[in-house]
Amino acid sequence: MKHKIYKFLTWLIIGLFLFNPILSFSQSADEENRQVQEINKEIQAKRDRIKKMQEQQEIYSQAIAQKQKEKASLSNQLAILENRMAKAALDIESAQTEIDRTNLQEEKVLVEIKNKEEQIIKQKGQISTALKLIHRQDKKSLLEILLLNGTFNEFVSYEKNLEDVNKEISKNLKEVKEKKRELEEKKVNLANIKKELNELKAKLEDKKNNLASEQQNKTYILDQTKSSEKEYLRLLKLAKQEQSQAEADIVSLEKTVRERLAKISGQELKFNDLGFIWPIVKNTITAYFHDPDYPFRYVFEHPAIDIRAGQGSNVKAAASGYVAIAKDAGRGYSYIMIIHGNGLATVYGHVSKIFVKTDEYVVQGQSIGLSGGMPGTNGAGRLTTGPHLHFEIRLNGVPVDPLEYLP
Repeated sequence: MKHKIYKFLTWLIIGLFLFNPILSFSQSADEENRQVQEINKEIQAKRDRIKKMQEQQEIYSQAIAQKQKEKASLSNQLAILENRMAKAALDIESAQTEIDRTNLQEEKVLVEIKNKEEQIIKQKGQISTALKLIHRQDKKSLLEILLLNGTFNEFVSYEKNLEDVNKEISKNLKEVKEKKRELEEKKVNLANIKKELNELKAKLEDKKNNLASEQQNKTYILDQTKSSEKEYLRLLKLAKQEQSQAEADIVSLEKTVRERLAKISGQELKFNDLGFIWPIVKNTITAYFHDPDYPFRYVFEHPAIDIRAGQGSNVKAAASGYVAIAKDAGRGYSYIMIIHGNGLATVYGHVSKIFVKTDEYVVQGQSIGLSGGMPGTNGAGRLTTGPHLHFEIRLNGVPVDPLEYLP
């Protein structure tokens, strides 16, 4: 009788550990589900907010486009800047909301990871306990087991129970392996979320810089014009003349320099095999090639990309070639043009300092000057939009999108 009670208790313990794992996990699983559901609600709320902000951003973009089609005037330009500033502020809020949403996703995955780890620990503990009990039973001799069981049928039943327990252990081991696989997937997902979060934070800083640039641009225009429509139109006319003259000089000089180089060498200039490199450290593009959002598009098209660069950043030759012009215009628009092979040329605008001379040969990566663009500084020109490098690539004299050529 004593042995029967012992045997019953042994199998009862094994059964509680192995055949009812759901009871062990139900409480923690319910808690996890509640946490995940709450987080999912918050994530959806953030998504809804982002959607509304995107709709408002589109309204601002349409307002900017409409003003750009209208007659050039100070009031229109200020309206454009106001809308751009409002859109930039909304961009910041949108980026911050994206960050908050991603933080919630990270929190959700962490909850799921914690739950999986707890389940694995518990299941391993159950398997360990069961194996210890089985090991204790296995220490008995075959004769002892036969003597402890009243009949042969009881012995067969004992063996059958032992076989069932082994099957259940095997099943639990498979479940542990599956949970480990799920855990690794969630950890990979968490790493991707953290990467996305870092990218969003970098975008947020860019958007903050854009807003600061727009505010600076508005302040500069108001300072220069003293809110006078007449003065604004005068400055606009001078800016247009300045750009038109630079364009004419660039086209004329490129043709002249290529012809002169061909006569000297007896053959056409060859382009270096390495392709182009970024003229400054790769950074945020603040205005794209023929950018529809360019603030002075109604005055002239934007034949370049504007790359954000702090005032006085080092400017490098994007490829080897000959300097066609290195124009220091004082407080006007200063720029450098380099002639390359295969009909290609590059232009570096708003430079605050120039290190090279006309007809000088430069190699790729060589420092040719310092960036500028800060309103009212050397080389910036009129109505500049803040510190940056204006960078052009031309093919047979015609501006092309630099991003098609840059690595």
